Amino acid sequence: MNTRFSDGDTVRISHRDDERHHRVPAYVKGHHGTIVRVCAPQVQPEMSAYHKPGEPMRTVYRVRLDQNDLWSDYTGRKSDTVEIEIFEHWLESVNHAP
Repeated sequence: MNTRFSDGDTVRISHRDDERHHRVPAYVKGHHGTIVRVCAPQVQPEMSAYHKPGEPMRTVYRVRLDQNDLWSDYTGRKSDTVEIEIFEHWLESVNHAP
C-alpha cells in the first residue's frame, strides 16, 4: 500500500471548517501529532454520510497527541496521550528545519 505518511511522522491535523459531516473532532484540529499506525483505506465519511459512494477510498492513520497540548488546563501526567484515527486528507506534513 502506497501511503503519504509513515509510522513516526509528525503531522498537523487541518484546522479547516467543514459544514458537512466529518470524523475530525474540533479539539484536535490544528494540533500536531505523531503517526503510530497506518490503517486500511476507508470510504470518505464526508461523502458516504450523504449517500454517495465515498470514493476514492482514503487511508486512515492512527495519530497520537499529547493531552497537555490539547488542553491548556490539563492536570494529568505530562506523558498522557490521546490516540485518534484521522483520514489522510485531514493531515498536513510538518517540515522540520535541520
